[in-house]
Amino acid sequence: MNQDHPTTLRTFKLKINGQVTSIEADDNTPLVYVLREELGLKGTRLGCGQSQCGACHVMLDGVSVPACDTPLWAADNKAVITIEGLGQPDALHALQQAFIDEQAAQCGYCVSGILVSAAALLGKCPQPSEAQVREALDPHLCRCGAHNRMVRAVLKAASTGVAA
Repeated sequence: MNQDHPTTLRTFKLKINGQVTSIEADDNTPLVYVLREELGLKGTRLGCGQSQCGACHVMLDGVSVPACDTPLWAADNKAVITIEGLGQPDALHALQQAFIDEQAAQCGYCVSGILVSAAALLGKCPQPSEAQVREALDPHLCRCGAHNRMVRAVLKAASTGVAA
């Protein structure tokens, strides 16, 4: 431990996918580490670790944010939705079903962040234009080249009239 900058742990209260939980950690612990390592929510991917790829996006009070670059203090007393909170295997979220229907995922690494960002978009704009969908998905890198199918899937989900 660095004596010049000792680690100070404190307790944070988070509402993760509807469940209130308390976490003891350092203020600056990235949210992605808490989600994956402390809570076992492995659906939130760690890609670049520099807020450049979008793989780690979660919703924080309805806004899509990169969990790799969000310190735990910024999530204190807020609602966090991860990919695990969007739907269940027997009751998929409309976005998840649309991604299946449109074959919008290939390798799948980026998809959890993209689905969460799309859900945040539909939460604030239930009937987005194609341009709005493209803008919302712009921060997300997909090396498989499936962006056009993803845009179609988001528009299809929006057409069902379901809010995020």
